[in-house]
Parts: sequence; C-alpha cells; structure tokens
Amino acid sequence: MGDNAPAVDALGGLLVIDKDGGQTSHDVVAKCRKILRTRKIGHAGTLDPMATGVLVLGVERATKLLGLLSLTTKSYTATIRLGQATVTDDAEGEVLATIPADRIADTDIAAGVADLTGEIDQVPSTVSAIKVNGERAYARARAGEQVELAARRVTVSRFEILARRDIDTGATTFVDLDVEVDCSSGTYIRALARDLGTALGVGGHLTALRRTRVGPFTLEHARTLAQLADDPGVDLDIDAAVRLAFPQREIDANQAESLRDGRWLDPVGVRGVHAATTAEGRTIALLEEKGRRSSPVFVVRPRGLVD
Repeated sequence: MGDNAPAVDALGGLLVIDKDGGQTSHDVVAKCRKILRTRKIGHAGTLDPMATGVLVLGVERATKLLGLLSLTTKSYTATIRLGQATVTDDAEGEVLATIPADRIADTDIAAGVADLTGEIDQVPSTVSAIKVNGERAYARARAGEQVELAARRVTVSRFEILARRDIDTGATTFVDLDVEVDCSSGTYIRALARDLGTALGVGGHLTALRRTRVGPFTLEHARTLAQLADDPGVDLDIDAAVRLAFPQREIDANQAESLRDGRWLDPVGVRGVHAATTAEGRTIALLEEKGRRSSPVFVVRPRGLVD
C-alpha cells in the first residue's frame, strides 16, 4: 500500500472513537481522515466539545450505513452541579445565578429526579444543534439572539444518582451529583441538569458528561484517537458492524446474485431493516420488507465491487 493510499479497504467499516474533551465531532472526523488517509468518513450524531465518550464514525462504503443504524438509545455518566445556573446549562457558560444548595435534602433530589424520569417534555438547551430558521440554535445564541425552542417529547428510561458531594467554596456551597442516564435520542443531559436545579429552586448545570453507549456500540468497542494513530484501521469491519447492529437473514448464492443486481427477494417476516448474509458471514445487502417484496435499502456488495 502506497503512502497516500487509504489505510482501509473499499468496504471500510465503523470507527468507535472514545472522544476526548475539548474537541468537536468535526475535529474528530478531520483527524480520522488524516490518520486513515481518506476523505470518506462521516459521523452518526454529535457530541458537545466538553463531552467525552462514544462517537460512531463510518469509513469508506460503510458511511452509507450511518443513516440506517438504529441509534435511538443512549447512555451517559455525568456530574450535575446544583446551586448555580449558567447560560449554556454547562460549566462553559456565563453564570446567571448562584444560590447555596447545602440545605437540599436527598429526598427532594430523589423526587426531582423521579419527575424527570419516563416520558417527559423537554426544552432543549439554547446552545443545542437544533436548527432555527435554517441556522443552528447555538450559533444564534452565541450571536446574542434570544433563542426559544419548543419542548420535545423524550424518554428518560433511567436517571440514577450514584453519589452526592457537598462542595464548600467558602463563598457558597454546591451539591455535585454523579449520575447515570439511559435515554432516547434527542434527550439533552444538560437540560436535565438545568431542570433539576430549577425544580429544586437553586439552579443547576452540567460539569462533566461522558457517553458510554450509542445503540449497540459501547466504550468496549471504542479507541481513542491516539490508539487509532498507533494502529490505523476500522474497529468493526462492515460485516462485524452489520452483525452487531442488524438482525440477520441467511441467503444462498442465487439470492446473493439477485441482490447484487439490485433485485428483490421474497419476504420471510423480518421486521425493520435487516441484513442479507451468506453462510460465510458476508453481508450482501440491507433489506426491508414491504408487502410481497423484501427490497434492498443498501447493497453492501454490488456486482463489480472487489473486496
């Protein structure tokens, strides 16, 4: 392989990066492109610059998987500081108010957490990536505009307090809560911190955030950028990624040839997007059944692709 040739084959696969704090998701993509010597890299979802943890990227042909992955559930560990509200609902924003939090009882915190568990209507942070009239909310907020976002229905399936620490600064007392959260895509953990602090009457914001899982991809699958630089290559080749992320349907050689040409198969009763895989474990296509057809939504190995 030449010095300028990609460090992966044409099929590629997925990178599961354990992102460092202080980097945007676009920063991570740019560094991965340089390490793997290819422009064909994209990411599924984003992480705030202050956040660390799981960021899923597609490489080469596997970039086409990103829009088909079911990444609707996510898990986080976080630290919520009670006693201070900020413009951005995290530690990087200007402080709006500081109120001593040392008299807040554990029972009151537990009740506040319970109210923010289950299906809730959540107003996203004003520095979110949601678009308002074609422009990101965070860009409008940082330009000094008053941004008002509509509440959205999200699901917080688990919101658990792991530890409480009372922090006496001399001037005031904060309460730091280490928490774990399992939630639906579109849930803002910083908004949970804000809303918990508001409900308790002292304000709140996020001081640390780490994503531990996106869909089926966890920190166990992940590497840092430094580890990727030491050993360039995907974390999951396209077949391993498909096995992890989609239900399987085994197909024979004739069916594989039909799918390579973009033709459909007879349905077998599999719901949702699923993989058509040979007995040898090679994914030929991703399928979806509609009526009397099981049609390709993405042909992974079309005719003529050498891998």
